[in-house]
Amino acid sequence: MERLGAAFLIAGVVTFLLGFVLQGVLPMVTYRKLPVKTLAEISQDIPEEFRQLAEDYPEEFTRAFGEVNPASFAQALSRGRAVYIAEGCWHCHSQYVRPVSQEDLRFGPVSNAAEYNNELNLPPLFGTRRVGPDLIREAGKHSNDWHIAHFFEPRDVAPYSVMPPYRWFFDDKGRPNKDALAITAYVQWLGSWVEQVPQTIYNVDALAGAKQ
Repeated sequence: MERLGAAFLIAGVVTFLLGFVLQGVLPMVTYRKLPVKTLAEISQDIPEEFRQLAEDYPEEFTRAFGEVNPASFAQALSRGRAVYIAEGCWHCHSQYVRPVSQEDLRFGPVSNAAEYNNELNLPPLFGTRRVGPDLIREAGKHSNDWHIAHFFEPRDVAPYSVMPPYRWFFDDKGRPNKDALAITAYVQWLGSWVEQVPQTIYNVDALAGAKQ
């Protein structure tokens, strides 16, 4: 029995070390020299949704970020990601379409490594559960107003949502504050690198309306 126990122990240690090398060390050695797109580079390409935020909420936007330019966009993205993490959004929303369970029908094509090779997606927020839809390519699926309303009262725009309202993203008059604008800008940036919004069961109606 002692020999059997020792064999299992050795096998377990060897398996652990092998897994550590293959899944930990080897990827680091392989990919460490790949260029990573910086926030400064990302912010040069300002999506229409960010400009629209400034038009829809001029006073709030000016107070929070000033004018629309790469610097303000970079600030909004950085703060938005920080808010996204701090509020635990990644617990219920993943940012990784997995190659299982027909996830491509629900969220679009399976995620690829190139989508994470930038400063804003490192470390990747793969998420833990599928309580809410995947957000890696959320950009363009909904308007800024939809997202703002969703943060204020999720069930107003998604009747079966279990997401809690984030009223601290708004002032006492219901106007979005800096955190609301920042996280909206961040979520609307996710997937902005995709030329065409993929049709899924979550947005087919919205896309059909847009085509009309």
